[in-house]
Amino acid sequence: MKFLFVVTNLAGGGAEKALLKISAGLLGRGHQVCLMLLEDRRSYAVPEELHLVVLGRRLQRGWLGTRLMARRLARQVSELGPFDLVVSTLPFADEVVALAGLPKHYCRIANTLFREIERLAEGSSSKAARRWARYRDLYSRRPLIAVSQGVAKDMEQHFGVALNRIATIPNPFDSGAILAAADQPVDGLPEQPYVIHVGRFSQQKRHDVLLDAWLQMDSELLLVLLVDEDPRLQSMIDARGLAGRVKIAGFQPNPYPWIKKARLLVLCSDHEGLPNVLIEALLCGTPVVSTDCPSGPREILGDYCPEALVPCGDPRALAIAMTHFLRNPPSLSVSHLDLYREDRVLEAYEALAGEN
Repeated sequence: MKFLFVVTNLAGGGAEKALLKISAGLLGRGHQVCLMLLEDRRSYAVPEELHLVVLGRRLQRGWLGTRLMARRLARQVSELGPFDLVVSTLPFADEVVALAGLPKHYCRIANTLFREIERLAEGSSSKAARRWARYRDLYSRRPLIAVSQGVAKDMEQHFGVALNRIATIPNPFDSGAILAAADQPVDGLPEQPYVIHVGRFSQQKRHDVLLDAWLQMDSELLLVLLVDEDPRLQSMIDARGLAGRVKIAGFQPNPYPWIKKARLLVLCSDHEGLPNVLIEALLCGTPVVSTDCPSGPREILGDYCPEALVPCGDPRALAIAMTHFLRNPPSLSVSHLDLYREDRVLEAYEALAGEN
């Protein structure tokens, strides 16, 4: 089979990382795979054997820029195709591929988009209304791949997408590869015990809630943030007097040694799609605490360890849960994570390509 995956860039982020894993996995199963970037920004290593196409050095946004990018994409695909399945991920790439009119195209939805719109509405109702209309126009009549049941429900309830047009396929996880990567030597690991948070600096990830919770904890542990340095984040740390208790470790292409050594991984987002780090931490043998945000954490933890879930935006509840799991580490099992096994996910993509 022949697959095309399109993403804006590989400049970090769970959706981009998952798409790269899917591409490499299908390639390893003997398929032809092309990974296309709209701009040349890469934080993740791309396997040499994977056919990588970069459309431009920088993005061209706006009404005209998006359409010029779509025209360039269509020309490129006409030279490379036809493909049995075309998958884009994240709204900008979805829009460009939709404008290009590529056949057998699925948009892969990696987040709960309506929560994004609700947050926009807190600052500007008109901006939120425009974003909602844009997403509804883009997704309501198009076949979709949802990374979790919660994402599928979000698209049905808030954007008018019929469930029979949504394939729910989670992100793939190769436990053997993750454990091997976790044992690789890396520089900069703290010597003292620490709690870890992995995620870009954005309003969605709620570093403010995490820092407020950390301020309430009576702990000698270090809080390690795997995130690029940002003056706004440093200001939040300094304003709380936490400079000596928090370490910004930067983006790590291989985060698994950091995760494996941590006493606890914490996720405090207001919304997600399917938070990779929760599954990766459990596979590394690291306990987790997470907000019960839409969507993904409850699907991962609800039947297995519901006490690890806390309300969104509640620093006190987060601090209590972190303290509890640090004092009473749970016995971990990964049998409930079979749904996310790489072979099962890749088989689902093969089946989807076979239907078209």
